[in-house]
Amino acid sequence: MFEKMGASAADILVQDYKDVQDLIVRWPGPSQDKIVVGAHYDKVEDGCGAIDNWTGIVAVAHLYRTSRKIAFKKTLLFVAFGKEEQGLIGSHAMANAIGKDQLAEYCAMVNIDSLGLGAPQVAENMSSGKLQSLAKEMADHLKVPFGTAVIRNADADSSSFIQRKIPALTIHGLTNEWPRLLHTSRDQVSRVNPVSVYAGYRLALAVIGRIDQSECNAFR
Repeated sequence: MFEKMGASAADILVQDYKDVQDLIVRWPGPSQDKIVVGAHYDKVEDGCGAIDNWTGIVAVAHLYRTSRKIAFKKTLLFVAFGKEEQGLIGSHAMANAIGKDQLAEYCAMVNIDSLGLGAPQVAENMSSGKLQSLAKEMADHLKVPFGTAVIRNADADSSSFIQRKIPALTIHGLTNEWPRLLHTSRDQVSRVNPVSVYAGYRLALAVIGRIDQSECNAFR
């Protein structure tokens, strides 16, 4: 997929950790400061994983394609995380592999998980406060509907980076019906609203752009 979008073989890495693989595609900027843009590629056994999380992977792929047309200052790392559904294993592996001397280079992490049902939202219990405020600011600027809410009894790959003191947020597009759909046989393509996916993509791109224009520690 990424090769068809222009990624060179040198910028595509399948990172093997102890018991998981992450796919990392690098879009280098003039700075070593980094923004991680991620989504998990695995799914539960039931359903086809259309909402959770084919929508996130599609959004990340299109964010990569769009980013190639923008002169970003920072280096962007587009990551497809493995085994999120088994306990954030892929994102934990990547975040924990960052050395203490490298943490300051990681400015922020933007996670996309389960678009497609409604307007983009930020999961409060999986997101850093300053990035939540930034997301609202960008949504207001784009004039798109937006909300924040705690998603109880759930977690996402952004938490792995927050644990390492790297600012992170999760953008989703869920509505109140999500408990009846996700992790069930009803998570099918027919349930996905393309407008919701596009709105989540636009919001993520705006957030990434503002992070890129800011000092690396601006959202810590």
